[in-house]
This record gives sequence, C-alpha cells and structure tokens, in this order.
Amino acid sequence: MLDTPLQRVPALSLDQQTNDAAGFAQAFGDSFQRFGFGIVVDHGIDAALIESAWAATREFFALPLEEKLKYRAKKGGARGYIPFGIEIAKGATENDLKEFWHIGRDLPEGVDYTATMPPNVWPDVPVDFHPIFKQLYAEFDRVGAKLLSAIATWLGLAPDWFETPVENGNSVLRLLHYPPVSAEAPGIRAGAHEDINLITLLLGAEEAGLQLLTREGKWLEVDPPQGALVVNVGDMLQRLTNHVLPSTTHRVVNPAPERREHSRYSMPFFLHLAGEFPIATLPGCVSGENPDKYPEAITADDYLQQRLREIGLL
Repeated sequence: MLDTPLQRVPALSLDQQTNDAAGFAQAFGDSFQRFGFGIVVDHGIDAALIESAWAATREFFALPLEEKLKYRAKKGGARGYIPFGIEIAKGATENDLKEFWHIGRDLPEGVDYTATMPPNVWPDVPVDFHPIFKQLYAEFDRVGAKLLSAIATWLGLAPDWFETPVENGNSVLRLLHYPPVSAEAPGIRAGAHEDINLITLLLGAEEAGLQLLTREGKWLEVDPPQGALVVNVGDMLQRLTNHVLPSTTHRVVNPAPERREHSRYSMPFFLHLAGEFPIATLPGCVSGENPDKYPEAITADDYLQQRLREIGLL
C-alpha cells in the first residue's frame, strides 16, 4: 500500500543555497533524515545537455545486442556495458529487468588508481557519446559537491568537509534502460535495495515507477517535477553518520499496463568516496541513545568490493 499523497518528499530549490546556505542545508538535511531522499530543482545542469544525453542513451540501447556486447564490462561492471538481467538486489531471488552502461572518473595525470578505477570505455556509436557524458559527469560532480556541502553543514561540520574525502572518488554515472514488458509481467523492474555509495543523484525519475519505503513501512511514490534531481542517501553515508541519515530502501515497479510497452530510462550518478578513505563513524553522530554501530572503520574501496559481490557484479 502506498502512503497518502499528502505524504511526499518536498522539492527544494538549489538556488536557495546562494543566499541562504544555512536554510537550504536545514531543509535538505531534514528531508534526508525523514525520507533518506531529497528532490532538488534549479540544480543548474543545462537542459540542452540533459536532452542530448537522453538522445544518446536511447540511440545506444537501440543498437543490436551483438554491437553492445563489444563493450561488455569487465571486473565488477565498473566501465562499459552490462547486459539485461545481470544485476540482482541484495537478498533478492529475481534479477532486475534492466541493462545499463557505466562511466567512471577520468583520473588526473599522476594519480594511479587503475586497480579499482580502470579507464573508461567509449562506444563508436553514438558519435557524440564521449563528449556528452564527459560533460554531464563533470556537472554531476559539481552539483554533488554543493549538496555534500549542505549535508556537512546540517551535520555541524565545516561546509567543505567532504571535499577531500571525495577527491578523485570512484563515482559512477549509470545509463539505465528498462525495456518494455508485457502487461502480464511481474511487478518489479528493479528489486528493493539500498545504494552502496555516499549519495546518488538521479535524472529520469519523473517516469513513474520509483518508490521508497518509509519508516512506517509503506511504499511512497517518488514524483519529482520534470527535470528535477532525485537525491538519496547511500549506505556509505548511513554508516558514516551512524544511521542518523538513513539509506532508504527503494525499488522500481512496472508502470500501469498501458505504459508497459514503453521503455524506461534513467541516469543515476553514484557519488563515491575516494577508495582509501576510512569510513569511521562521525563523533557527532554518536550518543547515549544512538551508540556507535560501527566501532571498526573500513576503507571505502573494501566496502565497495564487499557490496559488489553481494549484488552479482563481482
């Protein structure tokens, strides 16, 4: 059962951060604490760039399977193409009904993390795939830094606290395609799960199907305005904050039968910490009522590898 329509994640304007950084941080952090999700409008990513990215995404996934398989991802699916039906939510019994493409960070000269961050793979078609997604990746990085600054402020940390932890982080832009399904198909396109990373920034959630599980145990539709970013807490931030900010279970369900003949596309940007960063509980998130759940730190990369094995990508 879904929550009442009056219960919804509020849409917040990132423009507010320019003149009222504390007010935006309070509202955004409160949304994260209540829902594990936030909706952000006026994020500043150019609409023309986003439309070019959608066009390139549709063109790539329309290619014959044998062409897409030329770019099949290796080692944990970190870069390139992952075919339909490979990924599975942790603890699920059915694989997700999706195919996707991963774009990672182009590391600066002199930084060698190639063991865990291999070079990107770029397809020949569409011809403008590389420049479009190189620019979009940089834009997600830029907006993600603003949102992390708000979260740091909400947590009582310096606004730039996250800058060093995410520098050269293993962030991944995923292009997702859920192909059409029959009217009789099972109800779930992507099983209930939590994200592994620090925060996720998502474009494309205005196509119906994304739902989050509220603290009251009910499924709530995530219904953002056109072009808005849906942002959610990942498990790394949940662990860092000792569950003060919850990594909320979410899923993608099939649409109404009349919409099932249409593909669904989305673009999540999984913003990650640098691999060697130790995820250790923030002291300000520990109290008598909320004792430290994670007394032993773990590096971001060790945590990532552990979770990739659980979801079938390693």
